[in-house]
Amino acid sequence: MLQIQAHKGIPPFLIPKLSIIPIGKGMAGIAAERKEAVEMCNLQTDDSGVARRAAKETKVEGSIAVPMLLEGQLFGTLGVAKPVSYDFTEDERNNLLKIGEAMSKALLA
Repeated sequence: MLQIQAHKGIPPFLIPKLSIIPIGKGMAGIAAERKEAVEMCNLQTDDSGVARRAAKETKVEGSIAVPMLLEGQLFGTLGVAKPVSYDFTEDERNNLLKIGEAMSKALLA
């Protein structure tokens, strides 16, 4: 299970729905399970089943969840969302993975 540790900009009524996410469920859970980034250009129009209904209630569109990995060990996930449709670039994905790695190191300190 993933448990939310920090957030910014998530509407308060959604926190209970997003506070605990099973590995393999929703964008964050799938990113954790696969140990790779999961991205949606427009979460509102997604019909793949990856985005959970509660995530759609945020009204965000472009979104990405990346695993926080250190030496292959999962420490959590990091999510970023935009209010407009958006395709994250390879550089942005790589930078988010590096940020996740740095955050994982900080957790061990």
